[in-house]
Amino acid sequence: MSQPPSGTPSEPSPGLHSRFRHLLQIVRRELGWLTPGLGVKRWLLLIMAGTTLLGVGLALFLLDLYRNAPENDLLPLISFLSLRFLDRPLRVIFFGGLGISMVMVGVWGFTRAFLRPFLPPGKHILDYMSDFRKRGRGPRIVAIGGGHGLSALLRGLKTYSNNITAIVTVADDGGSSGSLRRSLGILPPGDIRNCLAALSNDETLMTQVFQYRFASGAGLEGHSLGNLFISALAEITGSFEQAVAESARVLAINGRVLPASLHDVRLVADVLRPETGKRQHITGESNITQAHGKIQRIWLEPGNAPAFPPAIAAILSADLIIIGPGSLYTSLLPNLLVSDLAQAIRVSRAVKFFICNVSTQPGETEGYTAFDHMRAIQKHVGDDLFDLLICNSRYEGSLPDNAGWVKVDKRLLETYPCYQTDLVDLKNPWRHDSAKLAQVVMDLYQDRTGPLAG
Repeated sequence: MSQPPSGTPSEPSPGLHSRFRHLLQIVRRELGWLTPGLGVKRWLLLIMAGTTLLGVGLALFLLDLYRNAPENDLLPLISFLSLRFLDRPLRVIFFGGLGISMVMVGVWGFTRAFLRPFLPPGKHILDYMSDFRKRGRGPRIVAIGGGHGLSALLRGLKTYSNNITAIVTVADDGGSSGSLRRSLGILPPGDIRNCLAALSNDETLMTQVFQYRFASGAGLEGHSLGNLFISALAEITGSFEQAVAESARVLAINGRVLPASLHDVRLVADVLRPETGKRQHITGESNITQAHGKIQRIWLEPGNAPAFPPAIAAILSADLIIIGPGSLYTSLLPNLLVSDLAQAIRVSRAVKFFICNVSTQPGETEGYTAFDHMRAIQKHVGDDLFDLLICNSRYEGSLPDNAGWVKVDKRLLETYPCYQTDLVDLKNPWRHDSAKLAQVVMDLYQDRTGPLAG
């Protein structure tokens, strides 16, 4: 094979050409900061000018160390520009102070221009950054449940930590979720949708649209837009868990919402019918609450459905685990009955709270006290699952028909560690107040672990 003649330049290697092209792409991308309309060029120029003045101040300080500078024609001009008529300390302070001021103003303006698209209306940038950093260092919280109770808890907790994982039951089969579950064969999206909306950074128009429920329309009546959105994403992405993750990005939430299991599980209950005195097996979460009987026991079919692995990992790495509030038999226990989930809670080194409901639920917990709630959980998943039971102590306001207050009695106080305080939402006394509940939870957590980081 003939060799190229001596002195002939060889062709550049493909690897060198590729690296050069990659470097050129980086330069072009970074020069994009100078695109008109971004509002950052003025601040960058101010930072550069301030840095230059800082350099001038430092140079003057060093030049003044040499007192015997040679005379030349430019000396008068240099003396004037460098403010030689001032004392040396005043010159250094002038250039240095002016340079530092320009750099600080430039950094402030650049940061404000950069964060403005993400800044909530009426929120000062310093407050926003301080809150964001504080929440970023917040404890790793796992909240387990479903329904409106879990949403209320998440809405309060998100002001304390960005490291929240909500684990939601997948046994729902009523309403819009049940209809989509039967027609499309997907997991019920309703409780997951509520949790995503509750964790959203800005529960304004986008979240309201996500929660919008169609009042009429062929095939749309009763469906929520968020349920349809998650269902469509499940078809597009090919997986339900990916659809939930993409929905979280759309709503810009800090935290995660995970299904307790990815398997199609059904809730089955052994119900005692008061009119006949006989027991009956009822399948389906929505059917159980409409049976108007006394629930004796519930279980999942299939009973060996495994937990979603990320949910197990979140529990094992959590600092704080919260079960409740929520419907005892149709939201809380369906999570704890998933294979390995209760065991993961038991072996986790996290602080574990159970939040008892404010009021009883017709067809499910009629006549129940807080002690009855705990006894039902023990009957299904065993003892020693929680470190503390948190109960409401304010029994004021009007409750829906056939609902009563879940009160603390002597049996509970003698059996379980319990903390009682006012947790009622004054507008809806049968529900928890999000701010009150979150404040109590974080105060109790801090009492057990010391001051919160940050």
